[in-house]
Amino acid sequence: MLTHAVATMTEPRELRRELRERRARIPLADRFAAAQAVAEHLLRMPVVSSARRIAGYWAVGGEMPLHGVVTGLSKDSAYCLPVLHTANTLRFVPWRVGDAIGTNRFGIPEPTEAGVGFAPSEVDVVLLPLLGFTRNGDRVGTGGGWYDRSFVFRKRSAAPPLLIGVGFACQQIDDGWTPQPWDVPLDAVATEREFLVCPLRV
Repeated sequence: MLTHAVATMTEPRELRRELRERRARIPLADRFAAAQAVAEHLLRMPVVSSARRIAGYWAVGGEMPLHGVVTGLSKDSAYCLPVLHTANTLRFVPWRVGDAIGTNRFGIPEPTEAGVGFAPSEVDVVLLPLLGFTRNGDRVGTGGGWYDRSFVFRKRSAAPPLLIGVGFACQQIDDGWTPQPWDVPLDAVATEREFLVCPLRV
Protein backbone atom coordinates (compact mmCIF):
# COMPACT_ATOMS: atom_id res chain seq x y z
CA MET A 1 0.00 0.00 0.00
CA LEU A 2 1.23 3.49 -0.80
CA THR A 3 1.60 5.32 2.48
CA HIS A 4 3.39 8.58 1.78
CA ALA A 5 1.42 11.81 1.61
CA VAL A 6 1.31 13.74 -1.63
CA ALA A 7 4.16 16.21 -2.08
CA THR A 8 3.67 19.95 -2.07
CA MET A 9 1.55 21.21 -4.97
CA THR A 10 -0.42 24.39 -5.46
CA GLU A 11 -2.07 24.07 -8.89
CA PRO A 12 -5.46 22.34 -8.38
CA ARG A 13 -5.54 20.57 -11.75
CA GLU A 14 -2.04 19.18 -11.30
CA LEU A 15 -2.80 18.14 -7.74
CA ARG A 16 -5.94 16.30 -8.78
CA ARG A 17 -4.04 14.52 -11.56
CA GLU A 18 -1.38 13.36 -9.12
CA LEU A 19 -3.99 12.22 -6.60
CA ARG A 20 -5.83 10.18 -9.24
CA GLU A 21 -2.60 8.56 -10.40
CA ARG A 22 -1.56 7.76 -6.87
CA ARG A 23 -4.92 6.16 -6.13
CA ALA A 24 -4.82 4.19 -9.38
CA ARG A 25 -1.48 2.63 -8.39
CA ILE A 26 -2.93 0.92 -5.30
CA PRO A 27 -2.92 -2.88 -5.89
CA LEU A 28 -6.31 -4.61 -5.97
CA ALA A 29 -5.61 -6.74 -2.91
CA ASP A 30 -4.68 -3.63 -0.94
CA ARG A 31 -7.92 -1.96 -2.04
CA PHE A 32 -10.00 -4.80 -0.63
CA ALA A 33 -8.04 -4.80 2.62
CA ALA A 34 -8.36 -1.01 2.91
CA ALA A 35 -12.12 -1.11 2.33
CA GLN A 36 -12.52 -3.66 5.11
CA ALA A 37 -10.37 -1.61 7.49
CA VAL A 38 -12.34 1.56 6.73
CA ALA A 39 -15.62 -0.26 7.38
CA GLU A 40 -14.31 -1.45 10.74
CA HIS A 41 -13.19 2.07 11.70
CA LEU A 42 -16.55 3.56 10.76
CA LEU A 43 -18.77 0.91 12.32
CA ARG A 44 -16.89 1.20 15.62
CA MET A 45 -18.04 4.81 15.86
CA PRO A 46 -21.43 4.99 17.64
CA VAL A 47 -22.37 8.11 15.67
CA VAL A 48 -22.12 6.01 12.50
CA SER A 49 -23.44 2.65 13.68
CA SER A 50 -26.48 4.26 15.34
CA ALA A 51 -27.30 6.76 12.57
CA ARG A 52 -30.92 6.61 11.42
CA ARG A 53 -30.04 8.00 8.00
CA ILE A 54 -26.53 7.58 6.66
CA ALA A 55 -25.62 8.83 3.18
CA GLY A 56 -22.85 7.13 1.28
CA TYR A 57 -21.88 6.90 -2.39
CA TRP A 58 -21.43 4.40 -5.19
CA ALA A 59 -17.67 4.10 -5.61
CA VAL A 60 -16.41 4.94 -9.12
CA GLY A 61 -13.00 5.68 -10.60
CA GLY A 62 -11.03 3.97 -7.86
CA GLU A 63 -12.87 5.53 -4.90
CA MET A 64 -12.89 3.66 -1.60
CA PRO A 65 -15.69 1.06 -1.75
CA LEU A 66 -18.32 1.12 1.01
CA HIS A 67 -19.75 -2.40 0.71
CA GLY A 68 -18.42 -3.31 4.16
CA VAL A 69 -20.23 -0.35 5.67
CA VAL A 70 -23.49 -1.10 3.85
CA THR A 71 -23.60 -4.73 5.01
CA GLY A 72 -22.52 -3.85 8.55
CA LEU A 73 -25.17 -1.24 9.34
CA SER A 74 -28.06 -1.92 11.69
CA LYS A 75 -31.34 -2.88 10.05
CA ASP A 76 -32.74 0.27 11.65
CA SER A 77 -30.37 2.46 9.63
CA ALA A 78 -31.45 3.81 6.25
CA TYR A 79 -28.50 3.80 3.86
CA CYS A 80 -28.91 6.47 1.19
CA LEU A 81 -27.25 7.22 -2.14
CA PRO A 82 -26.92 10.70 -3.67
CA VAL A 83 -29.02 11.70 -6.66
CA LEU A 84 -28.65 14.85 -8.74
CA HIS A 85 -31.24 17.46 -7.84
CA THR A 86 -32.24 20.98 -8.82
CA ALA A 87 -29.90 23.96 -8.38
CA ASN A 88 -26.93 21.61 -8.87
CA THR A 89 -27.37 20.10 -5.41
CA LEU A 90 -27.87 16.55 -4.13
CA ARG A 91 -30.67 14.68 -2.43
CA PHE A 92 -30.27 11.32 -0.74
CA VAL A 93 -32.47 8.32 -1.49
CA PRO A 94 -32.71 5.15 0.65
CA TRP A 95 -31.20 2.16 -1.15
CA ARG A 96 -30.72 -1.52 -0.35
CA VAL A 97 -28.67 -4.16 -2.14
CA GLY A 98 -30.79 -5.40 -5.02
CA ASP A 99 -32.68 -2.15 -5.59
CA ALA A 100 -32.66 -0.83 -9.16
CA ILE A 101 -29.73 1.35 -10.20
CA GLY A 102 -29.29 3.53 -13.28
CA THR A 103 -26.72 6.17 -14.21
CA ASN A 104 -26.96 9.94 -14.09
CA ARG A 105 -25.66 12.30 -16.76
CA PHE A 106 -22.12 11.92 -15.45
CA GLY A 107 -22.29 8.13 -15.72
CA ILE A 108 -22.43 7.70 -11.93
CA PRO A 109 -24.84 5.04 -10.61
CA GLU A 110 -27.84 6.27 -8.63
CA PRO A 111 -31.24 4.80 -7.69
CA THR A 112 -33.67 4.77 -10.59
CA GLU A 113 -36.79 5.03 -8.44
CA ALA A 114 -35.50 8.02 -6.57
CA GLY A 115 -38.76 9.56 -5.39
CA VAL A 116 -38.26 12.63 -3.27
CA GLY A 117 -35.47 11.40 -1.00
CA PHE A 118 -33.98 13.40 1.84
CA ALA A 119 -32.58 16.91 1.76
CA PRO A 120 -28.91 17.26 2.81
CA SER A 121 -30.02 18.64 6.18
CA GLU A 122 -32.20 15.58 6.85
CA VAL A 123 -29.47 12.95 7.05
CA ASP A 124 -27.42 12.21 10.17
CA VAL A 125 -24.07 11.17 8.69
CA VAL A 126 -22.60 11.69 5.22
CA LEU A 127 -19.71 9.62 3.88
CA LEU A 128 -18.07 11.71 1.17
CA PRO A 129 -15.76 10.42 -1.56
CA LEU A 130 -12.59 12.41 -2.10
CA LEU A 131 -9.44 12.76 -4.14
CA GLY A 132 -7.43 14.23 -1.29
CA PHE A 133 -7.65 15.53 2.26
CA THR A 134 -5.64 17.40 4.87
CA ARG A 135 -5.52 16.65 8.56
CA ASN A 136 -7.30 19.96 9.12
CA GLY A 137 -10.37 18.61 7.34
CA ASP A 138 -9.91 20.17 3.90
CA ARG A 139 -11.41 17.99 1.19
CA VAL A 140 -10.21 17.89 -2.40
CA GLY A 141 -13.04 16.63 -4.59
CA THR A 142 -13.29 16.24 -8.35
CA GLY A 143 -14.03 19.93 -8.79
CA GLY A 144 -17.75 19.76 -9.55
CA GLY A 145 -18.78 21.35 -6.28
CA TRP A 146 -21.87 19.18 -5.72
CA TYR A 147 -21.12 18.39 -2.08
CA ASP A 148 -20.00 21.93 -1.29
CA ARG A 149 -23.22 23.40 -2.68
CA SER A 150 -25.34 20.79 -0.94
CA PHE A 151 -23.77 21.26 2.48
CA VAL A 152 -22.93 24.97 2.39
CA PHE A 153 -25.10 25.43 5.50
CA ARG A 154 -22.51 23.45 7.50
CA LYS A 155 -20.08 26.37 7.14
CA ARG A 156 -22.18 28.30 9.66
CA SER A 157 -23.67 25.53 11.81
CA ALA A 158 -22.50 22.43 13.62
CA ALA A 159 -23.44 18.84 12.78
CA PRO A 160 -25.73 17.14 11.96
CA PRO A 161 -25.12 16.01 9.40
CA LEU A 162 -21.67 14.81 10.34
CA LEU A 163 -19.42 15.02 7.27
CA ILE A 164 -16.88 12.18 7.06
CA GLY A 165 -14.48 11.98 4.14
CA VAL A 166 -13.54 8.45 3.06
CA GLY A 167 -10.37 7.58 1.20
CA PHE A 168 -6.98 5.92 1.21
CA ALA A 169 -4.21 7.08 3.54
CA CYS A 170 -2.01 7.91 0.55
CA GLN A 171 -4.50 10.62 -0.44
CA GLN A 172 -3.43 12.77 2.48
CA ILE A 173 -1.94 16.13 1.46
CA ASP A 174 0.77 17.49 3.72
CA ASP A 175 0.82 21.00 2.30
CA GLY A 176 0.33 22.93 -0.90
CA TRP A 177 -3.47 23.06 -0.79
CA THR A 178 -5.36 26.27 -0.03
CA PRO A 179 -9.12 25.79 0.48
CA GLN A 180 -11.46 28.12 -1.38
CA PRO A 181 -14.14 30.22 0.37
CA TRP A 182 -16.87 27.86 -0.89
CA ASP A 183 -15.17 24.67 0.32
CA VAL A 184 -17.04 22.93 3.15
CA PRO A 185 -14.64 21.35 5.68
CA LEU A 186 -14.93 17.78 6.94
CA ASP A 187 -15.65 16.77 10.52
CA ALA A 188 -13.58 13.59 10.20
CA VAL A 189 -11.74 11.40 7.71
CA ALA A 190 -11.74 7.59 7.61
CA THR A 191 -8.85 5.78 5.94
CA GLU A 192 -7.50 2.25 6.30
CA ARG A 193 -5.03 3.59 8.87
CA GLU A 194 -7.22 5.68 11.16
CA PHE A 195 -10.37 7.56 11.97
CA LEU A 196 -9.20 11.16 12.06
CA VAL A 197 -11.28 13.76 13.90
CA CYS A 198 -10.69 17.16 12.32
CA PRO A 199 -10.53 20.52 14.12
CA LEU A 200 -13.89 22.12 14.86
CA ARG A 201 -14.39 25.21 12.67
CA VAL A 202 -17.94 26.29 13.42
